Amino acid sequence: MLVVLCLLAAMLPASSHWFRQNGAAAAENNESSDGAESGLPVPRFVSLGAGRVNVRTGPGDRYPIAYVYQRHGLPVEVVQEFELYRKVRDQDGSEGWVHKRLLSGRRTVLITGAVRALYRDPDPKSPAVLQAESGVQARLISAKGPWCLLELAGLRGYIQRQYLYGVLPDETVE
Repeated sequence: MLVVLCLLAAMLPASSHWFRQNGAAAAENNESSDGAESGLPVPRFVSLGAGRVNVRTGPGDRYPIAYVYQRHGLPVEVVQEFELYRKVRDQDGSEGWVHKRLLSGRRTVLITGAVRALYRDPDPKSPAVLQAESGVQARLISAKGPWCLLELAGLRGYIQRQYLYGVLPDETVE
């Protein structure tokens, strides 16, 4: 059975510029609770841990809100750390500062480009499990070599990492 997943851009946009609204809190996994930098590698990918996340022009609540993300689980790249704040970059290349409580260590990715097949095995000759449009968000289960295992709509399938945003080119995820 082949499943095709489509998202309406208006319902789950991947763009970074949103309405000004307050954010909710969720802990970024594997981070200390003190004010120091985490010691985790930079750059690294994380996901948004709330449905509304304020993105500020600088690392602190005294800086104005530049925009608000409104997509829980959206993958973003941490490119810098300062005390309780993480400078993140999204798929569009927009950057801003987010409080670490609004980030999650749960790994997600976005499908990029055209409609992409996810395969039963890490081989393009294996049967396709489902097809996903560009912008569809999935949970990253593992990444090794050129292949990533994703979970999407209760199904698991493999896709080449070159078709994803949310995983580094040489990163291994287990």
